[in-house]
Amino acid sequence: MKEEIFILVKTYPTLSKKYFELVCTAGINRNGEWRRIYPIPFRQLSDIEKYQKYQWVDVDIERNLDDPRIESYRLIPQTSISIISPVLDTDKDRSWKTRKDIIFSNTKIYTNLEEIIYKANKENSLSLATFKPTKVLDVTFDVDSEKWDDNKLRVIEADRQQLKLFEDYKKEIKIVDKLPFRFRYHFIDDKGVETKLKIVDWEIGQLFWNCLRMSKNKDQALNDVLRKYKEDFINNKDLYFFLGTTRQYHGWGKNPFVITGIFYPPKESSQLQFNL
Repeated sequence: MKEEIFILVKTYPTLSKKYFELVCTAGINRNGEWRRIYPIPFRQLSDIEKYQKYQWVDVDIERNLDDPRIESYRLIPQTSISIISPVLDTDKDRSWKTRKDIIFSNTKIYTNLEEIIYKANKENSLSLATFKPTKVLDVTFDVDSEKWDDNKLRVIEADRQQLKLFEDYKKEIKIVDKLPFRFRYHFIDDKGVETKLKIVDWEIGQLFWNCLRMSKNKDQALNDVLRKYKEDFINNKDLYFFLGTTRQYHGWGKNPFVITGIFYPPKESSQLQFNL
């Protein structure tokens, strides 16, 4: 089926033995219904197909029957991604309002973690959700390996010439660098439940590499990311999370969700006064 999707989620790339490198993409259609489009080897797309967040695309998709999550779709083979709108930039105040109007007009905003975990695990009625935390407490990190798994890398290097998906414009590209940190937001929901969820959004990874290029120091780059996501976002932004379940833990994990994207319009003046 053909649908127009407003892109809200683009995760940091992960390695795939079958597809070399994959990005999980998700957004909402004109009716506000979530669609996860996976797999997509994003960096191997042609330049005219490389979509960005907050951009409308036209895709021909079908249910991904290999994935039990209800919102999971995949591109129909031999079809392409058509970008049908510019990115809704935030140079003007009305751009944030336009984004809000699209996201909030037909899409439910959840505030309770127990509710969405039940829907994911017991009902299998959702695996993507827009979530408004009652309060964001902190952003934390763990040190992670700086290198991808050697066994997976060997398989990828051996098979990358056999890549079938999007073969017409396959590119020989450098494998994406692995983030040396795992970032998490610590927040509470409307029942006072405290939770830490991993952030897998492309933006936080790209921010780290940009900061590293500028500072030439890993610790400084880490501090710059934490400052942005803590001091700026928590203090000055009206934070919403786009949550998604991982396929591995969907249906049974104690909390199968990760933060796949962050929506951060500026706080209204009344919110800033209240925080003071």
